[in-house]
Amino acid sequence: MSELGRILDEPPRAPISPAKWQFEPCGDRCVILVLGSVFSIDLNRQAASVGSQLRALSAQGQLLGVTDVVSAMVTVGIHYSPESVASLFPGASPYESICTLVCKRLNDAHDARATIGNRLDIPVCYDTEYAPDLEDIAQACGLTANEVVAAHTADWLDVLMVGFAPGHPYIGMHDSALSLPRRTTPRTLVRQGSIGIANRQSVIYPADLPGGWNLIGRTPLPMFSPLSEPPCLLQGGDQIRFIPITRHEFDLLAGENAK
Repeated sequence: MSELGRILDEPPRAPISPAKWQFEPCGDRCVILVLGSVFSIDLNRQAASVGSQLRALSAQGQLLGVTDVVSAMVTVGIHYSPESVASLFPGASPYESICTLVCKRLNDAHDARATIGNRLDIPVCYDTEYAPDLEDIAQACGLTANEVVAAHTADWLDVLMVGFAPGHPYIGMHDSALSLPRRTTPRTLVRQGSIGIANRQSVIYPADLPGGWNLIGRTPLPMFSPLSEPPCLLQGGDQIRFIPITRHEFDLLAGENAK
């Protein structure tokens, strides 16, 4: 298994053209930078790249009033303090001011190399105890259980976004062979570390939560540790691959992560 957290060994992805930006208000303390209306891996990667640039600019003090930047599937949420941006551009509203500031900073940084994420291995135990829906998944996809596991572990996948709960990643896109909907009846309790699959995506439950995804395995790695920095193991823009492990290896890793 490769060391967690090593940097991607691929060229950085180019930032999106400023001509394609659109802004939408979200209350009086957030603006949504919209890159497109239909999901695609390319737009998702651009959202991650722009979000990364904005976080870097904020850390450098170049985005006065910005309090948080959150990348999603094809959008970036920019949270800001209206009081702090109101005086930046005389005669403009706080909303107009934050949009102008973001455009100016991204235009200035447009030719810079975009920051890219980490590439990580996620160990997964596919034993029946941790994969209660594996046989149903295989039947729905017209595959054997072994073929489902092989397809699930075949490729490097993008972390599309983190949301729903702290540290909860959406990961994709799997091969079209793994096309199936969520469960008809959600579970009231899904154990921490469980990996669900639906709509050619996987999720990893960072805590004991309700959920309606088909459970295909479980990882011993913690997705969210509030005392860690950063607290979330995965971020939008990262890439991962699932690595099959035995129940014995799972117990060993779980013990190490519990220390």
